[in-house]
Amino acid sequence: MSEIWSVMQWPLIACLLLPGILVYLGLHIVRREIIFVDLALAQVATLGTCVAILLHYEPNSTQAYLMSLGFTFIGAIIFTLTRNRGHHHVPQEALIGIVYVVAAALGILLLSRSAEGNEELRRTLIGDVLLVSPQQVWRTFALYVGVAVVHFVFRRKFFAISFEPERAAAEGIAVRWWDFLFYVLFGLVVTSFVQIGGVLLVFSYLIVPAVCANFLANKLSSLLVIGWITATVASIIGLYGSYKFDFPTGAAIVCVLGAALLLTGLFAMFRRKPECPCEPEAIPRPTTNTK
Repeated sequence: MSEIWSVMQWPLIACLLLPGILVYLGLHIVRREIIFVDLALAQVATLGTCVAILLHYEPNSTQAYLMSLGFTFIGAIIFTLTRNRGHHHVPQEALIGIVYVVAAALGILLLSRSAEGNEELRRTLIGDVLLVSPQQVWRTFALYVGVAVVHFVFRRKFFAISFEPERAAAEGIAVRWWDFLFYVLFGLVVTSFVQIGGVLLVFSYLIVPAVCANFLANKLSSLLVIGWITATVASIIGLYGSYKFDFPTGAAIVCVLGAALLLTGLFAMFRRKPECPCEPEAIPRPTTNTK
């Protein structure tokens, strides 16, 4: 037991502390019906890292992180400007997919110039959570606490633009501004976690627990609790499985999350969910019309 704890201590702490904010943001993403925006932003962040590597910076250096952050902010601007503004025959999800594909292709082209390009591509996909350091965990956790505080303070605005954008606009909320702030904070979270867990794990933590929760509940508090439990249990099982069978850690957690989604979907088929799309107390409503 002491051996597994010495190896898995900080990966376990990272996988228990950090996904909490991802699950919460995943509920917003699922309700907005832009499921692949996190994947696209993660890939844009990775493109920034690829540029940093091409400029001979280490992947985990401060310069590489700032480069990723800058690219992520550009992605945030793009997604803010394209929400509900494009032609009705071109949904935002299509534009998000295009951003993802182009960013991925550019990353491949850039890393083809690097001697360790293939290894870096693998690392950006599945991450290196097994090698996470205590400093990296606490630094990222502090950032997430800051993002969570902003979301809590302005929760009425964020819930309004995600869950009821038409109503928010009618009540005078500056939807585009709050949308941009949402994507900037979202980009901070995604960029930080990509450095630890890779693109696939970021996507899985954001979407799978949120979808599992939506299968079983409507009320916001229940959605959050179910999502957090799903992420926690999947992390523990995935980490133990990766240690026991010598699997890549990130990929093992993703597979366990996939199994959790399958089991939840089967359970939901035999359980009648209330027809109301959302209970009244689930969404904090804006109280003022100030911008």
